[in-house]
Amino acid sequence: MEKMPHRVELDVVPLLPVDPSSTGATTSSGWRQSLPTLRGRQVVLREPRASDAPSLFALLTTEEVARFISPPPATVEGFERFNAWTARQRVAGTSACFAVTLRGCDTAIGIFQVRETESAFRMAEWGFAIGSRFWGTGMFREGAELVLEFAFDTVGVERLEARAAVLNGRGNGALQKIGGVQECVLRKSLLRNGEYVDQALYAILAIDWRNSRRHTTGSAACTDPLRFKSCAAFASA
Repeated sequence: MEKMPHRVELDVVPLLPVDPSSTGATTSSGWRQSLPTLRGRQVVLREPRASDAPSLFALLTTEEVARFISPPPATVEGFERFNAWTARQRVAGTSACFAVTLRGCDTAIGIFQVRETESAFRMAEWGFAIGSRFWGTGMFREGAELVLEFAFDTVGVERLEARAAVLNGRGNGALQKIGGVQECVLRKSLLRNGEYVDQALYAILAIDWRNSRRHTTGSAACTDPLRFKSCAAFASA
């Protein structure tokens, strides 16, 4: 998903309690009421906060990060509104957004988001962006594995889609390394800097993801999220 997912036209969902039984989705941790904190060996993923806005603005609006995503919020205040919006969408049960932090340091360095594309969250789309200084460190691959586990095992997603500009070699490599299967090319589907560019559509199925973990030798299948090659967020090239 090569877009900052804050869409003003979607920001109309009322803040109402969500009854998980009314959607049919599989939820094991009440994520609509409060996102779980996901912990890896290098990164910790948690719900975004208003205080994350300055670091997200500084890291996600640089040219190298923003070149393959639609324009992120243009101000710190814009990121504050974005973070508040993600909380409302989480309560509504339509989206889950995680801030990426480092173990031992609570400063946000990026985000992962999973959003519903079909009622009951059986099909979803995900996207991510991480500050360029953290590319090639293994932090993306670890965070991605944590989010995949959350999407498939906690939320109950059966099919998870993502898009990457065909010209975005690093982004395409990222999706392939974590099990994404390219299904087609969406021609002229992303407007970037006044020009429409082609995007590749990738999908990861829950059944394939579980089978790959089952077939991985040893306990690394469930405990070692560092087995994937390092790669950056969609935004990198």
